[in-house]
Amino acid sequence: MEIDAWVWWLIAAVGLGIPLVLTAMPEFAMFAAGAVAAAIVAALGGGIVAQVLVFVAVSVALIAVVRPIAARHRGARPPHATGIDALKGRQAVVLERVDGSGGRIKLAGEIWSARALDSDQAFEPGQQVDVVDIDGATAVVM
Repeated sequence: MEIDAWVWWLIAAVGLGIPLVLTAMPEFAMFAAGAVAAAIVAALGGGIVAQVLVFVAVSVALIAVVRPIAARHRGARPPHATGIDALKGRQAVVLERVDGSGGRIKLAGEIWSARALDSDQAFEPGQQVDVVDIDGATAVVM
């Protein structure tokens, strides 16, 4: 019993999918897609040369197009800051005197412990302060 060429290409696609799952390298998915394209050419009656050319062309095209897009998105920061990063740079209102040793502020609708960035500086209740950092559960203000 002879196995058709398109079946071999599908076996190759599955074989290329295994390292994709094990290593999480997306390049293997692009090679697997090239093998599927070659399987389609084989199923339509294309010769071995056409199959190999389609495999190489699809694989190279996907790598050339998809990889730079993926790299650009991988390095991009999220458009909105979340968590404590979202609190940095915001303004707060002093509730209890804030100095280098502590105090309380109202930040984003919540009451936070706070301390002044400069230990010689003090802020009185009602003053507006800027949050420059979050140190644990304490806002560092100026």
